[in-house]
Amino acid sequence: MPPHCYNKQALGSPRFSDMAPFIMNFLGCLLFLLLLIASFSSTFSNALTDSEVAYIAHRQLLTLEGSGKDQSNNNNVAVDPNLKFENSRIKNAYTALQAWKKGIYSDPFNVTATWVGTDVCKYTGIYCAPALDDPKLNVVAGIDLNHQDIAGYLPQELGLLTDLALFHLNSNRFCGIIPMSFCNMSIMFEFDVSNNRLVGPFPRALLCWKEIKFVDIRFNNFEGCVPPEIFSRPLDALFLNNNRFSCSIPPSLGNSTVSVVTMAYNNFTGCIPHTIGMMPNVQEIMLAGNSLGGCFPSEIGNLRNVTVLDVSGSGFVGSIPPSFAGLKSVEMLDISCNRMTGSIPDEICKLPALKNFTFASNFFNGAAPACKSSKDVVIDDANNCLAGRPLQKPPKDCDPKVVKPVDCSKDVCSAGGGRAPPNTQPPTSEDPHMPASGGMTHPPPPAPIHSPPPPVHSPPPPAPVQSPPPPAPVHSPPPPVHSPPPPAPVHSPPPPVHSPPPPAPVYSPPPPVHSPPPPPVQSPPPPVRSPPPPVVQKPPPKPEQPDVVLPPNLGYQYSSPPPPLFPGY
Repeated sequence: MPPHCYNKQALGSPRFSDMAPFIMNFLGCLLFLLLLIASFSSTFSNALTDSEVAYIAHRQLLTLEGSGKDQSNNNNVAVDPNLKFENSRIKNAYTALQAWKKGIYSDPFNVTATWVGTDVCKYTGIYCAPALDDPKLNVVAGIDLNHQDIAGYLPQELGLLTDLALFHLNSNRFCGIIPMSFCNMSIMFEFDVSNNRLVGPFPRALLCWKEIKFVDIRFNNFEGCVPPEIFSRPLDALFLNNNRFSCSIPPSLGNSTVSVVTMAYNNFTGCIPHTIGMMPNVQEIMLAGNSLGGCFPSEIGNLRNVTVLDVSGSGFVGSIPPSFAGLKSVEMLDISCNRMTGSIPDEICKLPALKNFTFASNFFNGAAPACKSSKDVVIDDANNCLAGRPLQKPPKDCDPKVVKPVDCSKDVCSAGGGRAPPNTQPPTSEDPHMPASGGMTHPPPPAPIHSPPPPVHSPPPPAPVQSPPPPAPVHSPPPPVHSPPPPAPVHSPPPPVHSPPPPAPVYSPPPPVHSPPPPPVQSPPPPVRSPPPPVVQKPPPKPEQPDVVLPPNLGYQYSSPPPPLFPGY
């Protein structure tokens, strides 16, 4: 049973004598961890305080205000006219990186100590390659500063990096907003700023990128509505989980080409849009821990390629639609911690690919024989109203006078679309771990120490370039029975100029170890999965473009959106 909706009453009260060995072991492990943390306290910097975050964000806003409303072309760095640069784009890169260095307030691994001189291609974390529109020009094509624990802000001068195709910044302490000047990065292909302390509305600069394939902004403090336009971009992966997004999920979700979309642990409201059944490529959908409601739309059954579907803890009511029998590829199905009623159909528990089915902490009063025990499927049915099954709700909570099923044929989310009616009343049982209505009310999971950069699979670039090698794909065991899998980052390899690979979903990888990017070696191209994105030509175009040398693809695989570092969230 997922920890955030664990019902201690349903399980009874254990005696202290039964728990004593567990408690002693736990205290021993806790003491060991505290000693371990103390021994490394000089190595790792402390998290930013709220006042430090506010100070850094304020410094960023001052630089933006001083440059006027148009932030796309202004910069606050004076370049020595006596300095010699390889070309004008390298000069622009020098300006951008020096401005960024000034905006960094903590660099515990001393990464930016190498950011000196005009040869920006030798800076740590900066990768160069021939320009797409002019192979004779060397340009900054990628930035990879994952897991460096750097604190600072993103200056508007970074918009001068117009040849940037990959931007990896996950697991740092960057604050403030993403400047609109990022709109100038017109060939951006992979963008990962997860697990920082960025704020503001959904970064509109991302909507400028016509060929973007991978967006990961999870574990930040973005808020407001998600613009419908993001679902019309040719994305292969979209990670929005663990922010403060609200409003309803746009119907344009059905237009998305993503194979993985995670919107868990936000404040989304309303219904799941009926267009969800139109998503052609989606394989993983995570909507857990929101404030959605109403019944499930029957169109979910059209998602025949979905392997992971997690809609736990989001206030859904009614019964399981018969169309769920169409989820022929689903391996992990989690509908726990909602307020659903009725019986579990036999067809659901006999889905051909099903390995994990969690429907704990609802009000189901019946289940087909295949849903009570199966040697092939891990089933969690605890804290329901199932007669003869262990660990169920007290009889008073399952009384028919208290549990009033919702007729989904009359529910706006199931039949008519739109927002869930505000007065929709699910069962009114006073379940101690359940909210009175609507979605689950539990504290959002804390940002992990590292947020893994989920990978992408895509066609190989024309020719590899010298750069650090990509890590071997990580394969984890299937997801747990309870709620979304925990986040643990994986070291993301050095960036490609043009095309990091599109994703093949797997489950959470193991946590990484802090270390700088490995020494450059020749990296073989990845397997081809989809056609490469069109090359964005910069004026003036060449009649015949020679092969472009790109950094090797990342070759890592997606992980499902991670839950919190500490159990109980």
